[in-house]
Amino acid sequence: MVLVSGWTGAMDAVVTSLLAPGTVAVRHDLSRVAEGVVRRTLSVLGENPRETILELAHGCVSCTLREDLLPLLRALSARSNVDRIVLAMDPALEPEALCWAVDNVVVAGVVGQIDGPASRDVRIEAVVDCLDAATWLADATGDDAMADRGIVASGDDDRTVAQLVVGQVDYADALVVTAGPDVDAWERARLAAVLARLAPNAPVVWVSRDAMVDARALLASVPADARRGAITDAHSPLLRGQPPLAVDCGVTLVEFTATRPFHPERLHEAIDVLLDGVVTARGRAWVATQPDEALWIESAGGGLRVASAGKWLAAMEPEQQDRVDAT
Repeated sequence: MVLVSGWTGAMDAVVTSLLAPGTVAVRHDLSRVAEGVVRRTLSVLGENPRETILELAHGCVSCTLREDLLPLLRALSARSNVDRIVLAMDPALEPEALCWAVDNVVVAGVVGQIDGPASRDVRIEAVVDCLDAATWLADATGDDAMADRGIVASGDDDRTVAQLVVGQVDYADALVVTAGPDVDAWERARLAAVLARLAPNAPVVWVSRDAMVDARALLASVPADARRGAITDAHSPLLRGQPPLAVDCGVTLVEFTATRPFHPERLHEAIDVLLDGVVTARGRAWVATQPDEALWIESAGGGLRVASAGKWLAAMEPEQQDRVDAT
């Protein structure tokens, strides 16, 4: 399975390029998911697209995945005439969340198949992200909520556009960047510098608007050690691949380490200053008021997420340390 994500960009061109005998393209339109209505389209080379209107008891992204998309993936994989599934993701869907669901959500009731996750039947070949050079960097550094752009994945969806677009690039195995004549050389170079640090191993194809995309050649250039849907956690390496460490067009990686814990109030007061002009930040924080707990801090544009990452190894009992994955 190939996942094609993107807030804007050449998604349609990528999907069209990948259509071939034995390939089926799946798209879910979630623009009315809050009303409990989802439009699903299946496309096969040489045939008219088949559209189905789904009515969900509860209108949300997770319901769409659980009740339709994941069972559909298992059902399609059982067809003898289907070798590859191309999933054209709605902008409200995040590829990392979908890959987690493919590996972990049990799908039951598929005729002729044992209950289990969709990963029993499908393997993620690559995640391709599409973006528009004219708007991506402004979206990635802004603080607009998705609801401000008319995208509501569920009643409690408080994600920002920045969190979505940065997460899509960060998780991608390959990138397709649309750059029209309104994008000058400096803007293109600055965006290229950001992408090289967010997704250093991902091959990048720059195309003009309405241009053809050779997505098959792009997939062939994805390195063997690409993520391909693998899930990481808060204790995984903070840097993946070998991103450039030098300054380029004012873009650089900054590392902060300390042997003393943060003062929680001072950290809170400094957050706005620390994240000013930052595309994304992520790391583990040691806070004086919770010395045994590792906190995960992740930002994108004006959006910030702080969550528990569990205990530090040094704070664990020996039997707890024995249960920790050594890798």
